[in-house]
Order: sequence, then C-alpha cells, then structure tokens
Amino acid sequence: MTKIEANTPLVAKHLSKQFGGLLAVADMSMEIRDREIVGLIGPNGAGKSTTFNLLSGFLPPTGGRLFIDGKDVTGRQPESISRLGLVRTFQHGSLMRSMTVEDNILIGAIGGMPGATQTSRRLRVQEMAELVGLQQVLQETAGNLPHGMQRLVSIAIAFASHPRLLCLDEPLTGLNQTEVASVLAMFRHIRDNYGSSILLVEHNMKAVMQTCDRLYVLHHGKLLATGTPAEISKNQQVLSAYLGNANVH
Repeated sequence: MTKIEANTPLVAKHLSKQFGGLLAVADMSMEIRDREIVGLIGPNGAGKSTTFNLLSGFLPPTGGRLFIDGKDVTGRQPESISRLGLVRTFQHGSLMRSMTVEDNILIGAIGGMPGATQTSRRLRVQEMAELVGLQQVLQETAGNLPHGMQRLVSIAIAFASHPRLLCLDEPLTGLNQTEVASVLAMFRHIRDNYGSSILLVEHNMKAVMQTCDRLYVLHHGKLLATGTPAEISKNQQVLSAYLGNANVH
C-alpha cells in the first residue's frame, strides 16, 4: 500500500468490468485527492456509468483494486463503501417522492450521523437546506417540486451524510442556465469550505471545464487522457473522440 493511497479519498488501480464477452471497462486507474473536483467524461458508450458503478460498489470489478483512504474496499457492498465516506447520487434522482423535503434530507443525516441526537440531525438538515437553497420548501412533498429542485434535494440528501467524497451522476441534466450556475457555485463552496472532494460525471462540457480541477476521459471503456481542463481541451486524441459528440472547449 502506498503513502498516496493512505491519504487519498479514492484510488482505483487497473479496474476492469466484463459482461459476458463485452469488456465494458478495461485497465481503469484514477485517484481523487483531498479538496478537489474531478470530472469523469467521455462520449456516449464510453464506460462512464460502469466506472461510476464500480467506484461506488454497485458493480463488483472483474479485475483491479479499489481503495478508500488506504483501505482495500474491492468487492464491498455499496452500504459498506458509503459508511467509509463515498456517497453517490443517481442519474434519475435518489429521493422519496412521497415524503417532505425535510424528511428526505433527514434520511441522509441519519445515515451519516450514527448516534447523533435528533436535534443535531435536524440542525444538519437546516444547514443542507440553506446550502442548496431549499429553506422555503422543506415542508413540501419532494415529488411535487420542479425537476431542478428535485436535483437539489438529491444532492442535499447525499451531502447530509458528511461524505468525504461526493459522487454525482449527471447532476446538471435538465437544469436551466441559472440553475447550472448556482449548482456549480455550490460544488465549489463544498470543496472550499467543507473539505469534501467531488467526482462529477457530466455531459455539460462547458460546466465541467469551468468547475473541475482535473479530468479523466474515457473512450471505448479505456482511459484516453487525464489532466487539467486546459490540458484536456488541447488534447488531440480527446478532440477526435468527441468530434461530432460534444464541444470540449
């Protein structure tokens, strides 16, 4: 085990995932350091969702190892990985539609604050509501909210559990420009003021380039490139892979 692994929220080494005869992810290695926002990008079918599921424990790897703060968590169930501080959202939301916004966020606080008092958990709910701008709708039924607000509820649920690494699966989908700008500012605030790291799987390339500290680019299940947004935007292999799919500038 290396010193980097022992002090790094997440290290993946040579992860692979095979479904029958299909190698969906091959030899994927990455690390996410303290207090940084990392983007995982690639054209459609590049293997982003499979990689995301491998990192969060929702799929067991066919090969390779996964470490959280130096602990080998390869093959562990999602609940076990979550308790170590890696918490994820889902592309289509992760909230209880029939419950109030407050009770949804409370679920996250309960999961991440074992043994805490009810008062402490309620304070965490209020803090998260203020962070994401949901103070005025705490008593609303979550499923009745506009799509953009439901996305914010999902983020608040995940962050209420005090994650060391917050993994977000396409959190900007369906948001308007004003909402996108607000959410990106919130991500930077989480990194700078709470000390959490963020892994962002996202198709909005402009947002990714503006917000991420580093990027990993997948193509056909393999790591095509890694670097800062400035480096990636000039990478000819990346530009070729995205040609006709997205604008990486």
